[in-house]
Amino acid sequence: MATIDAGENRQVLHGVSPLTDHDVYLFRQGRHFRLYEKLGAHVMVAGGVSGVHFAVWAPNARAVSVIGDFNGWRHGVHSLHSRADGCGVWEGFIPGVAAGAHYKYHLTSQNGHYQVEKADPFALRSEMPPRTASIVWGLEYDWGDTQWMQRRAQANALNAPMSIYETHLGSWRRVPEEGNRSLSYRELADQLVKYAREMNFTHVELLPVTEHPFYGSWGYQTTGYLAPTARYGMPQDFMHLVDRLHQNNIGVILDWVPSHFPTDEHGLVYFDGTYLFEHADPKRGYHPEWSSSIFNYGRHEVRSILISSALFWLDKYHADGLRVDAVASMLYLDYARQPGEWIPNEHGGKEDIEAVQFLRDLNEAVYRDHPDTQMIAEESTAWPMVSRPTWLGGLGFGMKWNMGWMHDTLHYFSRDPVYRKYHHDQLTFSIWYAFNENFVLPFSHDEVVHGKGSLLARMPGDDWQKFANLRLLFGYMYAHPGKKLLFMGGEFGQWREWNHDQSLDWHLLEHAPHQGVQRWIRDLNRCYRAESALFRRDFDAGGFEWVDLHDWEQSVVSFLRKGDDPDEVILVVCNLTPVPHTNYRVGVPCGGFWRELLNSDASVYGGSGQGNLGGAPADPLPAHGRSHSLSLTLPPLGVIYLKAPPAHDR
Repeated sequence: MATIDAGENRQVLHGVSPLTDHDVYLFRQGRHFRLYEKLGAHVMVAGGVSGVHFAVWAPNARAVSVIGDFNGWRHGVHSLHSRADGCGVWEGFIPGVAAGAHYKYHLTSQNGHYQVEKADPFALRSEMPPRTASIVWGLEYDWGDTQWMQRRAQANALNAPMSIYETHLGSWRRVPEEGNRSLSYRELADQLVKYAREMNFTHVELLPVTEHPFYGSWGYQTTGYLAPTARYGMPQDFMHLVDRLHQNNIGVILDWVPSHFPTDEHGLVYFDGTYLFEHADPKRGYHPEWSSSIFNYGRHEVRSILISSALFWLDKYHADGLRVDAVASMLYLDYARQPGEWIPNEHGGKEDIEAVQFLRDLNEAVYRDHPDTQMIAEESTAWPMVSRPTWLGGLGFGMKWNMGWMHDTLHYFSRDPVYRKYHHDQLTFSIWYAFNENFVLPFSHDEVVHGKGSLLARMPGDDWQKFANLRLLFGYMYAHPGKKLLFMGGEFGQWREWNHDQSLDWHLLEHAPHQGVQRWIRDLNRCYRAESALFRRDFDAGGFEWVDLHDWEQSVVSFLRKGDDPDEVILVVCNLTPVPHTNYRVGVPCGGFWRELLNSDASVYGGSGQGNLGGAPADPLPAHGRSHSLSLTLPPLGVIYLKAPPAHDR
């Protein structure tokens, strides 16, 4: 076998080169964030000979060799050598191997008793599950999204509209005529892109596409940190999907999972015969809720590897952001553990200091290298300053999911309207903390699984009331401060829970009530994107003002959303009971004709058609501490948006 030593002159293809001394220094310091250019399998030319350079981190192995379809899967034929600098990387050049070759690493532990075949953690492509081999591959692709990339800083800005369609690629739409198969990346590039554009979503968020052995994990049990799952096509096919979304002015957010990893033998667990990526003590290294392993964030090399994975998707796949899964499980040493099942930190507390530092390093690296992207935390506790800069003591995320708002809102809406007045504060409380973080309002996949029922099924009342409640819920969501996220199926009123083995129930759109919900979401997205008062000051308390939060007896709330321009004002009124109100007076800050932008009870959405005939004039009658007021018809279980007149018409 030909090997490459540190002094050999070499020609490198695609900008790839073996580890330099500086690379090793950064790797061991936990500061090398482009390891995808160094580790793994890279096609190159050495000494005029074409082949593949392999490099894998296995510091405690006694022997490592590459096995594959090019050597009959026999270990020892192509042995790697351990670098003399002690960084733990084994590497070697195998001439004649080319893109498309299947391979794994065969590792022998120090005592020789443990021998295992591992997939390459830095493989760019994997075999179709349930097979687990890695595939030598390159990432050449002719991108067509230049215009998007030039303007995406504006599209991803904190003061931009962000309406996110959360999607599981394997079950969004299937082909029953072909054994109920999932759509491919390229089919999704036609169908999903067209649908998201027609529905006026600004972004699509994909449940993890990183390779995962168990389909039922939805991608959250990751083994391939640089490889999009082979279930739907090749890496370039996934690039094509991202490219097409960008060409249609739709951003792409990827779910990314650094919080834990599965115990499948071909993955990271007990990688070189030691607890390399995970903690050895199960009180820190084993996740009791997900039966998975927890990364050792205190190990410098592990931090380098994980942050390199994050940057890889932004760099090579043009992702516009990462939604980091299960951040709370990383922050707390006692997460999902009983007393005595966890180890306190050095100060005796429950905070995972090493994980905190990892998250700060991660966010600093992302915003340094890709300042036009966003990092979004799924964090379900009251940990302070999750979406505040690290230099202020925050974790450095750009945004955080508002789990409190989601839970309170769904609990409130699931109640019979007769009893809602006794729980009025469950709806209004969220404003007290709405600006503590940069919040995303999520109705995600987690809310429509595990016996919770679909959003529509959780609404009270008969079918008409269920649909009206759902439209009201969405209308309230789009008016509330914060970016928006809706899981697929909710936008047309899926009746049953999400099932990852089946397509969404698209046939429901043959029925008018479901068509109405879909049109309502489409129009909400259109209005939300067009009216800067609804998004410009999402994270600024000055962008929101209560008109009346005290009408608990009638279960009515009214508030103003305001933009940067003082003339940009929208009044939102929610009637949370099936009893319509006529001549309901609401105070407003100016005179003139207030135009009705949206009414969830309009007949085109499946409502009863009650409303204000396009708007209402403001009378010089004081109400709610304001100089003028509107006399409105509030439709049953309905929400209305009214826009203030321009200054010259007041």
